[in-house]
Parts: sequence; structure tokens; C-alpha cells
Amino acid sequence: MSTLLLLKNAQLYAPKFLGTKDVLLSAGKIIAISDQIKLDSNLDVTEYDCQQAILCPGFVDTLTHVTGGGGEGGFATRTPEMQLTDAILGGVTTVTGALGTDGVCRTHKELLAKIKALKEEGLSGYFYTGNYHYPIVTLTGSVEQDIMFIDECIGVGEVAIADHRGSQITWQELARLASQARVAGMCSNKAGIVSIHTGSNQQMLTPLFEAAAQSAIPLSAFYPTHINRNAKLLEQGIEFNKQGGTIDFTASTTPEILARGEVLCAQALKIALDAGADEDRITFSTDGHASLPVFNDQGELVSLKTGSMTSLHEQLVRAVKEFNVELSTALKTVSQNPARILKLENKGQIEIGRDADLLLLQPDCLSLNGVIAKGHWMMKDKKLLRRGMFETQR
Repeated sequence: MSTLLLLKNAQLYAPKFLGTKDVLLSAGKIIAISDQIKLDSNLDVTEYDCQQAILCPGFVDTLTHVTGGGGEGGFATRTPEMQLTDAILGGVTTVTGALGTDGVCRTHKELLAKIKALKEEGLSGYFYTGNYHYPIVTLTGSVEQDIMFIDECIGVGEVAIADHRGSQITWQELARLASQARVAGMCSNKAGIVSIHTGSNQQMLTPLFEAAAQSAIPLSAFYPTHINRNAKLLEQGIEFNKQGGTIDFTASTTPEILARGEVLCAQALKIALDAGADEDRITFSTDGHASLPVFNDQGELVSLKTGSMTSLHEQLVRAVKEFNVELSTALKTVSQNPARILKLENKGQIEIGRDADLLLLQPDCLSLNGVIAKGHWMMKDKKLLRRGMFETQR
């Protein structure tokens, strides 16, 4: 394996557009960026001509059900766990695992083991302790200890509000939980964020606004997802953003869910930007391998499909091509912004000293041509170079 990898003639989006650049990688890091890099060295150097392809940061997915999710329709509806190629084919180089509805059959031990496995296979991985329910179930016995002593644990979630599957948590309980996560994050230099699953109940984000209004906890301590679930929630999410919080749009969807009022992720971005939302506090996540259920008015399951990890890339393309969002702005939602909210200081931007997690996109259609994670090719010229331990050929 070469000591150095030199990417030549790339249109660099860092995610801000910086023009045509050469980028030099070594030991999993970005070590040089320049208009033209020439090496006179006896070290082993591999050069790759990007031929004016777009070079951008690898996607940071802040919500992936890496061990699978679901179960709302019985044991047979437990969704399968993700595989390495699911991430590669979607341009995801950093995953954040979470449990969801099921905190009985799905465990934190299993979740942490899967994150460690994905790291061994070449990705970067983190996870949230807890799941939909309150009181929070943890690995070590407390939220504080999970965050402080488990390297991969960066917060709590996804805690459910406004959803019949949740514990109907109060604003007081949310404030107390956010305080625990926040202090643990401060003491361990981690995000200490509380990821919030937002359901379709008319309560919407009210508990978060109440927690911020009635306590010393700021809105920024909470990170609500599924904000594009319906138009009314999106409107409230935009206000949450304007008051200092970060909102997350779910990229995975189905025709059935869209027909029941969900706003397409790419369109939600456009609506939020036009309404004056802060583009630095908007993210996309895949909700990969979660169940995507449709319930009737009685809370009975009608249909169920599975979230896809290719959805970030798909919605990025649609935001740019269909809704005329600037590429650099759209890229922020899947790179710089999620890295900031999760306090992953080496992720989300192409900059000297940061991790060499990079994607190559075809300039005209933005299709995914290449994936580099931790400085290693995972996909090159649209050909998969790495697969998980037990994956068959794809």
C-alpha cells in the first residue's frame, strides 16, 4: 500500500467551493491542499487524476439503525442490520448508531459491538445510549458514565416525543436528561447531545420549547429528527432552528409516507432556506435500516418498509437538481453541519489535518464515482473495493 495518495485536478467542495485543487493524503489524514502539488520524493506515491470530478467530504450520518430496527408488526418485522457496502454505496463514511422502538431485543451491547465491527471494516462509528423510552437504559448504569467512559458513545437517543410508541416523557424529564448528557459531554469533550425522535402527534416540539423556557437548558441541547414528517412540524422546526437549535430531516421515505403528508427531505431544505432558517443548523440523516411504518388513526400498523443508506446522496442530488439549492449549501447538511452537532472535529470538511474521508462525484449528474474512508479507497471508478466480512458480491 502506498504511503501517499495524491488526488489531482479535483473540483474541491470543502464543502465551500475552493476551485480546482490537488489534495495529498497520508496515514488517513489530509496533509496538503494546493492548486498544484508536485512531489520529489523516494516515498511510495500513488497519483489519481480526478479529471475535474467534484471532491467533497464523506457523508456524516447522524442516525443509522446499524443493528436493525422495527418490530412494530411482530418479530418477523425486525429489520436487518446494515452492512459495510450499504454505507459505501451511499457515500457514508461516518455512522451514528441508535436503538429505536425496541429496547428489549435490541441491546446496547449488540449496538456497540456492531459499531466496533464497522470501524474495523474501515468506517468511523459512534452511537447514542438509550432508545425511544424513558427512563434511559444504558450500558454502564448511567448516561454520564456511558458518555464519559465509552469512546464511541457521544450522546443519548433517539428519545421519542409526540409518538404513541414513546414513554410520553415530560419537559422536566427531558431537561434533566439533557443536563446529564450535557455535563457528561463537557467533562469528556463530546457532544453530549440528546437525539429526539419526533412523532406525528400534535404535541410536536412543545416539550423541547418548554424545557428550554422553564429551565437553564438551551434548545441546542436537543437535536430533533424527522422534522419533515409533515408541513406543520416543519414549520415549527424552522422556528426551533431560528431560536438556535439544529433540526434534522429524514432522507429515507416511501410513497405511502409521502402520501400521508411527509415533506420530501430535499424539498424541506428548500422550504426552510426560503423561510430564513440558518443553513448551518440543518442536517439530513438516513434513518437507515429503521422501519418506515405507516399507522392508521388507531395506531395499528398498515405497512412497513426499511430506511436506506443511499438516501442522503439521493436527496442531496434532488435538492440541487430539482429545488435549485446551491451544491455547497446542500453538502453542508450531510457533512459540515452533522459533524459540528456531533462535535466530530476531524470530520465533515476537507482541510489540512482532518480525516481523509472523501467522495468523488460526477460533475454533471452528481453520481457517486469514488469513496475514500480514513484514507483508503472503498469505491473507485464506481467499483466497490471493500465489502463486509460476510457480504456476498454486489
